[in-house]
Amino acid sequence: MANHQNAKKAIRQTERRTEVNCNRMSRMRTFVKSAEKALGMHTAPAVSFDEAKVAVVAAESAMMRVAKTGIIHKNYVSRKVSRLVARLKKLAS
Repeated sequence: MANHQNAKKAIRQTERRTEVNCNRMSRMRTFVKSAEKALGMHTAPAVSFDEAKVAVVAAESAMMRVAKTGIIHKNYVSRKVSRLVARLKKLAS
């Protein structure tokens, strides 16, 4: 248990940041899942190329926003986006 005022404040800040970060991660995961579903990954059938492209762009934007705040690493985002775009190109052909 924190006894000093600074330690108590740090605990409050950490709780607030944790809640915000969890919400941001959840939002990002939702966008990524919708992009993967649009690309026909998992068990869902692929949708049209245009719809898949919109979903991939939205997922990329959400991931970059989360990486910019430092919640996840930029290399993780780059790898994930690269794989999504590769699937999008495969869907196009």
